[in-house]
Amino acid sequence: MTSASPARDPRPATIASIAEELGVSVTTVSKVLNGRPDVAPDTRERVEAGLARHQYRRRSKRRTLKGQIDLVFHELNSMWSMEIIRGVDAVAAAARIEVVLSQLNGAHLPPDEWLDGVLDHRPLGVLFVMSRPSQSQQQKLRRAQVPFVVVDTDGEIAESVPVVGSNNWDGGLLATRHLLELGHRRIAVVSGPKDVMCSRARVAGFRVAHDEAGLAVDPDLVRYGNFYVDAGYEHSMDLLSRPDRPTAIFAGSDLQALGVLRAARRLGLDVPGDLSVVGYDNVPVAGWVEPALTTVGQPLRDMATVATQMLLDLARGVEPATSRIDLANELVVRESTAPPGSRAAVTPAAPGARPRLRGEAR
Repeated sequence: MTSASPARDPRPATIASIAEELGVSVTTVSKVLNGRPDVAPDTRERVEAGLARHQYRRRSKRRTLKGQIDLVFHELNSMWSMEIIRGVDAVAAAARIEVVLSQLNGAHLPPDEWLDGVLDHRPLGVLFVMSRPSQSQQQKLRRAQVPFVVVDTDGEIAESVPVVGSNNWDGGLLATRHLLELGHRRIAVVSGPKDVMCSRARVAGFRVAHDEAGLAVDPDLVRYGNFYVDAGYEHSMDLLSRPDRPTAIFAGSDLQALGVLRAARRLGLDVPGDLSVVGYDNVPVAGWVEPALTTVGQPLRDMATVATQMLLDLARGVEPATSRIDLANELVVRESTAPPGSRAAVTPAAPGARPRLRGEAR
């Protein structure tokens, strides 16, 4: 007597469907597919078994694609960008695909002449980072059969456009909840540009955390700038010079947080005794400044690897199971946050000084 084998789902399995079945993240399945070592052994075994059960073909080992992908940043001058580049390169190198790097000098919409150059050399696809094609440019790319994926979009974008990012609203919520739980009641936020969606989302999470605690947000403590050191420094010098200065500052990036640390030191304020500071991104330098920076860990490399795999799938004619993927953030608690009022002695730095790196002579 033979038993009937279970009916197979006629639809091919995708990374997203396998992740949902196993109760793991899309990122975890992608890491296993790409041979990344940072997956727990038992989880890796479950994912490998699921891939085998569905006879999922490891696309990273297929050599059918030839050519290059274009990776375009709105601006290319930060450690944040390097984390994205490393994630893209990990997938592209495994598929033996070249990556062409370009930037838009701060613009979020590429000029038409840039797009014309892209269409001239017909890449396998385009990855837009903190930038996005206009509707007319999307139509041109589709007519030329050049797929594209947006990483960490700067603004609203059509549902038909594949987007990979992280939950910025939740990141703002995590950072602010942490400060409120420590006892801070006067918290400032210094975010990125007001016209960039992730900046607004982080401030929205900041506001919701205050609502949860039954506290009003002082509008004078909500600041927007760029995501770099100068914005953190300039806004913090103003905020911390007030007679009713905040006891904590949530910065929209780790680079902004470095500016906050410099302002605090210049004003003779101890971090975290007089001022707690939380950054965002968890770039490598965050663990090396003194004090080591509490920050919201944004999965930058994972965002890049998932987006690149999605782009290569599109280039092969495989439609993604979903056009929107938001990866989870985590709060990384280090030395720059503490309950208010736990001051330690600090010597003001000379003008132009910066926070010391660990291991530097004092």
